[in-house]
Amino acid sequence: MPLNMALLAAHVPSMCYEEKVPDFQQELVKGMKKMRDRIHEMQTEAIVLMSCHFPGTFHHYVDATPHHRGILTSVEAPDLISDVAYDYPGDEQLANQLVKAGVEAGLPVVGFDDPTYIWDYGTVVPLRYLTPDGDIPVISLSVCWSASLEESWQWGKVIGQVLRQSEKRTVFISSGALSHNLVRGRHHMPTLSEQAMDNQFIEYLMKLDLSAAREMLTQYARISSVESGGRHLAALLGVLEPNQKAEFWGYGQSSGSANAVISFVS
Repeated sequence: MPLNMALLAAHVPSMCYEEKVPDFQQELVKGMKKMRDRIHEMQTEAIVLMSCHFPGTFHHYVDATPHHRGILTSVEAPDLISDVAYDYPGDEQLANQLVKAGVEAGLPVVGFDDPTYIWDYGTVVPLRYLTPDGDIPVISLSVCWSASLEESWQWGKVIGQVLRQSEKRTVFISSGALSHNLVRGRHHMPTLSEQAMDNQFIEYLMKLDLSAAREMLTQYARISSVESGGRHLAALLGVLEPNQKAEFWGYGQSSGSANAVISFVS
């Protein structure tokens, strides 16, 4: 099974520059660095990353550009993320396989090849930790705001099938938060009720109780304002299989949001 690992990763803006990361997010940094080492040890040949900050309105987009190069200044937080250069190879062949499989499954999946497209910080920030040398091909995926959680889960199932059938050693990354009722002040934790829901959802993930996690996600996403409406988590649940091993690597708050690093190894 060439899908070596799936990963829930953090992308909080204050993690962009490691030297500026606050103390309460250091656990996330440690977890991401451990995952960097694991990705290297696995001799990963391609990373497929779905970002909550790549919002497709009507389609699930797949960035099939052969080479990703650009300079990012975040439109949401230009004071925190500015003039960040990135340079990563792409994987046009694998990207096109994902598009083809999605379309054949009846999903509105669209691929594009555009070297002028600039990545979002939900893509760039985790990659700065997970593959800092820029030597692993990356395929960037959107979330789709017109898609239900069910459709997002179905897309995740397709992604998982394509990656497992691939001859390449791959890693799937779901880049996004859990509870996401944002408030000013990055040191603030989610509310106690939100933390309780986060902990229950994490418990289901750790047990690989995928059916319970799916059942919980609809209300959880609504009550706790899970980032992207929970679409990145629905896709992750679609990618996962119950025989994988879950490991917890870090948790940290950011302006009232909950962020975790959890790996799922095949």
